[in-house]
Amino acid sequence: MITGDPALAPVSLRKRFPLRHFRQVPGPELRRLLHRLPEPFGGSRDRDLLAMALGATLYVPATRPDLTKTIVRRAERGVCSMVIDLEDAVADHAVEFGKRQAARTLDELAAGDEAYPLLFVRVRDAHSITELLDRLGPGVVALTGFVLPKFDSACAADYLEALERASKALGRRVFGMPVLESPALVHRETRDRELSRIGALLARHRDRILAVRIGATDMCSTFGIRRDRDLTIYDVRVVADVIADIVNYLGRADGTGFTITGPVWEYFADHARMFRPMLRTSPFAELDAVPFRQSLVSRDMDGLLREITLDRANGIQGKTVIHPSHVAVVHALSIVTHEEYADALDILRTAAGGVAASEYRNKMNEMRPHRPWARQIMLRAKVFGVANQGVTFVDLLKAVVES
Repeated sequence: MITGDPALAPVSLRKRFPLRHFRQVPGPELRRLLHRLPEPFGGSRDRDLLAMALGATLYVPATRPDLTKTIVRRAERGVCSMVIDLEDAVADHAVEFGKRQAARTLDELAAGDEAYPLLFVRVRDAHSITELLDRLGPGVVALTGFVLPKFDSACAADYLEALERASKALGRRVFGMPVLESPALVHRETRDRELSRIGALLARHRDRILAVRIGATDMCSTFGIRRDRDLTIYDVRVVADVIADIVNYLGRADGTGFTITGPVWEYFADHARMFRPMLRTSPFAELDAVPFRQSLVSRDMDGLLREITLDRANGIQGKTVIHPSHVAVVHALSIVTHEEYADALDILRTAAGGVAASEYRNKMNEMRPHRPWARQIMLRAKVFGVANQGVTFVDLLKAVVES
């Protein structure tokens, strides 16, 4: 393992490409759509900025034969964060091969000239963090951090201490993304105590916690549930209640909270539908894009669009995804609308409080209570950009999904 400060490492080991959202969209098209273009963030160590920039985090099994090529190909198509999965996606007998391939892939990416996204490894336990770092050569500079599954108060200390040791060994922050999904968290009688303990442990390692991820599939498993593709996770009340409590404990905007990312949307193929699609026809008809709408509906993207909207309404940013087709949808809906941007600018212009009509003359902006929201909007605008006035979500979806 190569140790020390990467800033002092040979140039060949710290090559970075200008990681930025929508690199795959032609420049003229992007300038037509956006009032403010997304800014590069690949070299940043700003925790809040990187957490917002995660966007759609795509999982890929560590045992995939063409892993290095897959990561490069996904980066070229707009993926900006990926997880090399050694846990649920890998059979028990293949874990050792997965570890070797994960290390080899990170080394190949760091030593090569091709683009790659923010990269994390989802380990099975705390010991695997040290084990993987010991296997790495130049790949240490390609590694952003680790995803910590089944994170609860029983295993949290081991995970967080392993992250601390890794950061000291590399001379830089190695980020962790705990996944909240354990039964102690899901069960009503133990949830408050568990969240309180987790919150206290995470607070002591705040600088290393990039985001808190929600493992809704394991939560559903606690009750023998698998949600249908016609429903969002917020329709599964026992899981929606857990998500609400996670945001309540860990997502506060007073400086004590963390970025919380949305659970996975696991459907992507055509099927016979029981209920009407969750996507209105009229916005697509106005832009002569009805066939595009049908394409989205046929791949269950209407459910994903609905869930992304509900994620954000509930204080959640970004999303775990397991299919490449979902990435563009998450990112298109992450672009800040011109109306949101105008409101955020107005709110942040004054610290004196008060109330004023929106520039769009359709709502009131309250300067103090809306200030945390406005800060989030400006952070999202920095990494995803701002739509031009009159550009709709249909315009953005078509440009990003079809690029």
